[in-house]
Amino acid sequence: MSSIVAVGSLAFDSIETPFGSVGKILGGSANHFSLSASYFSPVKCISVVGEDYPKEHLDYLKSKNIDLSGVSVSKGKTFHWSGRYGYDLHEATTLDTQLNVFEHFSPEVPSSYQDSPFLFLGNILPSLQEKVLKNLPKTRFIALDTMNFWIQSQKEALIQVLNKVHCLIINEAELRQLTQSHNVVKAAEIVRSWGPHLVVVKRGEYGALLFNQTETFSLPGLPLSEVKDPTGAGDSFAGGFLGYLASCGQTSPDKKTLRQAVVYGSVMASFIVEDFGCNQLLRLSKDQIDKRFQHFRELTSFN
Repeated sequence: MSSIVAVGSLAFDSIETPFGSVGKILGGSANHFSLSASYFSPVKCISVVGEDYPKEHLDYLKSKNIDLSGVSVSKGKTFHWSGRYGYDLHEATTLDTQLNVFEHFSPEVPSSYQDSPFLFLGNILPSLQEKVLKNLPKTRFIALDTMNFWIQSQKEALIQVLNKVHCLIINEAELRQLTQSHNVVKAAEIVRSWGPHLVVVKRGEYGALLFNQTETFSLPGLPLSEVKDPTGAGDSFAGGFLGYLASCGQTSPDKKTLRQAVVYGSVMASFIVEDFGCNQLLRLSKDQIDKRFQHFRELTSFN
């Protein structure tokens, strides 16, 4: 089993959906990714929080085999995002963004993180992703996530970072925006020509696609009877995907391992949408994860 370094935000979220609303709950890309991946492999987190971030949650993260040596506590308030979803739950309308201590976040990589073979570059400024990359020369499998804001404002810098990673994990709309191609297959080919040999496309309730050098793998979404909040689903998917790869210790994963990683990513994303924030990730068991993996197997099996 290998460890994963994860860089991203530990934040507060305030969320409104047609199925309820919550104020100032725990969120952020590093939170969702780390909790999800921790069910499979040890995680080493890089982030920043303010003085208002609850110590009991930091203690809980540590209890889940998440190393917080790279998390600094700065004077001020923690990053806080507020958003609203409509009934389709595909895209949030941002109501307020308070960067607070995250505005001046400059990730520092502890020496104890240097030997981790896996790296997840969460949704942050491309120049900061580049900085982390330069400080972790021994990583052998690097996955990157991004968002529409960076694609629009930092596209050239983002493409430069993509040239140095092995895997891009991105949603369908952002992939089209990044490549200016409506066709997802062609868009994935464009991204792969920039550097990443793997492109994983998150499609929400419609599942996920994996594009490799020689094949495409398509996984449907799992029909759920209750969906409350999609916030963090993409990072939870990435946590399951990368966490499973790290648990297998495969930095050059074979076809079977990659496909199973996509399923485990989808398993973790399917759990988090059933409640607000990180709630589901805080109370999962490995048995529940394995049962849902089997559910996916039965869903996609035919003779």
